[in-house]
Order: sequence, then C-alpha cells, then structure tokens
Amino acid sequence: MKLLFKQKLFSWFDSYDIYNESGDTVYTVKGQLAWGHCLKIFDADGHEIGSVKEQLLTFLPKFEMYLGAQYLGSISKELSIFKPKYRIDCNGWQVEGNFLEWDYRILDSSGQYIAGISKELLKWTDTYILDIRRPQDALCVLMFVLAIDAEKCSRNN
Repeated sequence: MKLLFKQKLFSWFDSYDIYNESGDTVYTVKGQLAWGHCLKIFDADGHEIGSVKEQLLTFLPKFEMYLGAQYLGSISKELSIFKPKYRIDCNGWQVEGNFLEWDYRILDSSGQYIAGISKELLKWTDTYILDIRRPQDALCVLMFVLAIDAEKCSRNN
C-alpha cells in the first residue's frame, strides 16, 4: 500500500492531506494551537481518529500517539551520531533514517520490513511517499511521519 503525504501550502498551523494511489484523500491532518505540536488526524469522512502530541521538557524529542482518546504509545528520538533513530514503544518498531534525513525504514523487533518513507525533493511543501507493507499499519506509520516532520520543523526554527 502506498500513501502520498503532502503538506498544505497555505495554512496557519501544520496541515496535511494524505492520498492513496488512486488520488483519493484517505486522511486529513490539522494542527492545533498548543505548546509544542498537536496534530489531529481525521478519516475521509471527517471523523477524528487519532492525534500526535509533542511532549515538552524532554531531553530528546518525544511525541505521544493517541487512537481516538486512548493513549497508544510514544515515538522518541534516540541519541545517534550519523543516522537519526527513533523508537516506537507501543509495538517494538525501530526506525532508522539516512544521513540526510530524507528516507526512513521502519522495522519490527525481529528486523522485518514494516514500511519505507521517502521525502520527495524539489516540492513547495513537505511531501513524503509512504510504502506500507500491511494496510492495518497505515495509521501508526502516518503518526510516525507526522512526528518526524514536526521534530525537523522545530529543530529548523
């Protein structure tokens, strides 16, 4: 399953549309006014299905994930020298990025491929292609991409 993650060009807060291979909107993400990033995820019918919230006052960036109002887990950046690494504590996934932080691979605890994320270059807004092995993992993979994009945005400001 492939998804196209595209940031909206003109919005006050972080706002994204996520499309399937047919060009249909699968998810919409809207940022909210908050201390740190707070991103709400909506399905194609406009129902809120999840959120990603940045935790402040942590040594390394950390984001909490919610499925509806239920806490699902967190995404934490790990200390690394050359390649960015993240840990998702709810399912044992490990995430590794390349040196330039454009491409990421998500692997399960046994090293099996879950998803690949690649950033498209030369676009007006942040645009990622998500290549997800199992459709039921799409929302969690999307939450990870939201967290890394928010973390990079905070670091660059």
